[in-house]
Amino acid sequence: QVQLVESGGGLVQAGGSLRLSCVASGRTFSDYYMGWFRQAPGKEREFVAAIQRIGIGTYYADSVKDRFTISRDNAKNTVNLQMSNLKPEDTAIYYCAADDKLSGTKRYRSSEYAYWGQGTQVTVSS
Repeated sequence: QVQLVESGGGLVQAGGSLRLSCVASGRTFSDYYMGWFRQAPGKEREFVAAIQRIGIGTYYADSVKDRFTISRDNAKNTVNLQMSNLKPEDTAIYYCAADDKLSGTKRYRSSEYAYWGQGTQVTVSS
């Protein structure tokens, strides 16, 4: 098992930037595929970004492509989400997720991840 703790959320004006971090416990962080999801009030939890185990492959939702960048540092058990040109529509609770069995095309559904952090709030004002 792995425990995940997100940080870095806050209030920012439209057009601004934030960097979210997720720190994982355990001794085998490199075994885990990592993802970011978000959920706004009254909406379903949606995929934001994912990164494969050694960090070469990255994947993004169309709504954040070219604005957000996911990265990981296996030596520090950390995955990051750099967000730029933020929009009010990005306002949501952002969740870090992990799974040690994902492969192929599995990465886009929240049900495919076994482990979740508690979330960090991102609010973008206009």
